[in-house]
Amino acid sequence: MLEPLNEQTGEARALTDPPAPPTAKSEPEERISFGDRYVDPYSWLRDRTNPEVLAYLEAENAYTAVLTAPTQEFQQTLFEEMVGRLKADDSSVPYRSNGYDYYARVEHGKQYAIYCRRREQPDAGEEIILDLNELAEGCSYLRLDAYVVSEDSNLLAYALDRTGDGRNILYVKDLRTGRLIGEPIERVRSVVWASGETFFYTLEDAATRRADRLFRSTPQGRAGEPVYEETDPLYEIELSRSRDRQFIFITSTSKNTTEVRFIAVEQVEAPPTLIAARAPGHRYYAEHHGGLFFIRTDREAKNFRVMITPVAGQPGERWKEFWPHRAAVKLEGVEVFARHCLLLEREEGLPHLRVVNLPGGDSHRIEFADPIYGVALGVNAEFDTTSLRFGYHSPVTPLAVFDYDMNTRRRVLLKQTEIAGGYDPSLYACERIFATAHDGITRIPVSLVYRKDSRPGRSGPMLLYGYGAYGVAAPLVFSSARLSLLERGVTYAVAHVRGGGEMGEEWHDAGKLLSKHNTFSDFIRVAEHLIAGGYTTPEGLVVHGDSAGGMLIGAVVNLRPELFAAALLQVPFVDVLNTMLDSTLPLTSGEYLEWGDPNEQVAYEYIKSYSPYDNIKAQNYPPMLVKASFNDSQVMYWEAAKYVAKLRTAKADDNPLLLKINLSDGHAGVAGRYNMLRELAFDYAFILSRLGITR
Repeated sequence: MLEPLNEQTGEARALTDPPAPPTAKSEPEERISFGDRYVDPYSWLRDRTNPEVLAYLEAENAYTAVLTAPTQEFQQTLFEEMVGRLKADDSSVPYRSNGYDYYARVEHGKQYAIYCRRREQPDAGEEIILDLNELAEGCSYLRLDAYVVSEDSNLLAYALDRTGDGRNILYVKDLRTGRLIGEPIERVRSVVWASGETFFYTLEDAATRRADRLFRSTPQGRAGEPVYEETDPLYEIELSRSRDRQFIFITSTSKNTTEVRFIAVEQVEAPPTLIAARAPGHRYYAEHHGGLFFIRTDREAKNFRVMITPVAGQPGERWKEFWPHRAAVKLEGVEVFARHCLLLEREEGLPHLRVVNLPGGDSHRIEFADPIYGVALGVNAEFDTTSLRFGYHSPVTPLAVFDYDMNTRRRVLLKQTEIAGGYDPSLYACERIFATAHDGITRIPVSLVYRKDSRPGRSGPMLLYGYGAYGVAAPLVFSSARLSLLERGVTYAVAHVRGGGEMGEEWHDAGKLLSKHNTFSDFIRVAEHLIAGGYTTPEGLVVHGDSAGGMLIGAVVNLRPELFAAALLQVPFVDVLNTMLDSTLPLTSGEYLEWGDPNEQVAYEYIKSYSPYDNIKAQNYPPMLVKASFNDSQVMYWEAAKYVAKLRTAKADDNPLLLKINLSDGHAGVAGRYNMLRELAFDYAFILSRLGITR
């Protein structure tokens, strides 16, 4: 089967031949930095308005479609398995707020959730607040990024992304009439109600995509009134409201420094009041209780502690310690209730919930059974309560939602996610092992989940995931879709490498800036440990990562391609040096504190030493699937496109190299619960087929 003539050679080319990007019609991008002459022959792929760019991306998609055509039946089988595990009609556990029970539900065959509420009274009827399926008509993509009901329960502020590029549009709906009021507001990042008459919202800069301005508005208002602007390009504004509903918090945040201001809801016209002036390297966050600010701070506390200070105090007034710093425990969050303070902790890679009684200070942890697990707070809308809502799951335990009495320590299971067709957790196991880093000392956690009759140790097939950036801990959650791997004997593993947040702030520091190579060497050490321990073999090990994790995979296949049977890179940050040198791109300036500023020579040379695009070699590479989204505003589509184009010309093997560009989606991929499963079935078919599993 032939496609149109190749513009370069004039020859017809088989669709089974990889696309070759045509010669750029203008000179390739060239720069000279610190005496280094750098030519980027594929910089032309950045021009999304160039018809040749779109033609090239479509050619890559066509090539990928042809090479994956033999797996289409397998993809359909996987998709039907995944859909078959979903409860077709389902709803969330309601939460109570201001006289209403709020919940979301899904219906058979529909892609999106329907948001509803009922009054707190017997036989109250359902009120549909927002039906995303109706709002998605005519759209190839839809994401709800804000959903906030006003204090008087009469109005709803919600923000929608209809393109995947994250440029949200804010709407206000009158829940009494069902009609929209006021004018939509574009590029809104976050919104908080102060009353039924006033709300605050942050607005993104059109070029940098930084939430840099705060506005106050009324529902009928056509334009908000400016309240605050963050002028430092390293910072953006985060907006929140205290649980007791008394204060609006405006937090200016960079990767390593924050500064908090507040507005009392009883004085919404007042200018924001500063709590403590920013100081480089100091991060702090505020909550409120009984005239005191509870401050989570890392000042003289690497993994954070809690301080208290009077609201009426002067900015920067000396704070009093409420909860001490502990070197082995990172304090990731603080939630304050009328009679309790909840601490979100992380120790030895695992999350914990600690309840502290007020005012006494005695405390206890909520106990969890699995060796590895995930836990997250649910919606806790009430302040004056002893009940805590949280969700718990592990790689073998479907999500369970509990109400926990913080006084009696009694937990009540409200709902556990039902796996349609039946699920027997006793057939599966999860565990944590440790690999040793290249320094011979550092222990790297590795999480494993598998079917017991395919227990690791028999050198079976394995899918290994890694991330390792921004201090983010890789999640340990249940996935009904993942059962399609486990049922076929595949072990799923997560390498908790440095750069992530699993082992506290020092773990993050040890994998960023001029220590970034630790992230890659840790992942390689984990792969070697799994192979040496008989868990898998190089022929049975597929690796994958997304975003910064895609950069990780791109780096390790440059360094040790022989270790892996295949690699999946999703929205991968692989063109690190070029992106960090371009301050006109969204997010770049704020990222200097994670990767370094390449306008400084030391950082330039270090980033260049690992940037996957800049370190492609003339060597054999494993089969690879690289995926990106055309509308992605976080990792631009051209990073993947340039990476694949350059890799095609350099690599010495004939292994498949596939590029798939979603032309109407964003950083999070496709939207819609069925669409997401179909996309996942495509990925799984690639992974399994590279492992020799085809049914």
